[in-house]
Amino acid sequence: MPGVLIVNPFASRVSEELTERVAAELGGPEVLRTERAGHAVELARAVGSDAEALYVFSGDGGFNEVLNGTDGSVPLGFVPGGGTSVLPRALGFPRDPVAAARALVHARPRRIALGRVNDRRFGFSAGIGLDAELIRRVDALGRDASGRRAGDLRFVGVALKTLAERRIRFDPVLEVEGHGRAAFLLVANGDPYTYVGGLPLRLARRARFDEGLDAVGPRAFRLRHLPGALAYVTTGRQALPLLALHDADRLVARCDVPLPLQVDGEDLGDVSEAVLEAERDAVTVLVP
Repeated sequence: MPGVLIVNPFASRVSEELTERVAAELGGPEVLRTERAGHAVELARAVGSDAEALYVFSGDGGFNEVLNGTDGSVPLGFVPGGGTSVLPRALGFPRDPVAAARALVHARPRRIALGRVNDRRFGFSAGIGLDAELIRRVDALGRDASGRRAGDLRFVGVALKTLAERRIRFDPVLEVEGHGRAAFLLVANGDPYTYVGGLPLRLARRARFDEGLDAVGPRAFRLRHLPGALAYVTTGRQALPLLALHDADRLVARCDVPLPLQVDGEDLGDVSEAVLEAERDAVTVLVP
């Protein structure tokens, strides 16, 4: 079977016209469209090892589903079709989907690691607490008439509102086994952790796609820690009380109360415990 292209028609930047242009750049692969949440997992499993390459034109949620449906035997190519599309951008592809598809034609294979939390794979990030709560609040805003999710500006607005409601006070609410307590936990499989518009948000600068997991979490967070947080985000200088781990194979986080969990920007509900593991040498991806 030649290449297969899985398309999420509900992703923020996916349209029928762009799908045709992306498919043309990729040499005319068989096009499969998702119809519901979880469908990309099923489609990736059905493709199995029969295709020369499996391409995905979607946002980060669709990429995550394909990662959870593949057995790692087929090279994966990611075309940015979401508002953020962290994974292909972090792998070096341009944000424009047609340009990214063009780059995929000449891409080379690279083996990378994945993360796994409570048996759900993730490509670039998982979070317990604050960032997962923000994703949940953005999802609660709903989607527009075309089924598209709220964009970065609304996400920033939700973040500012949440900080104001909490009066920028976050106490330790979880324990990372063997490493101490934190107010929330951000776990990265690569760098950057995410993007805000065109800007990378670098929270785990040493994280690499071919290594284990990196984790960062403030021991506590108050208004007085804001300058230190800005210094950390912009320069990497650790200027606030921080739990920071590099290249870990396994982390266990236990929550004082159930806390929101997200993977690759998808809300997985509340958890009392999260077991995070590095799945090294997990899949082959195509990179520029």
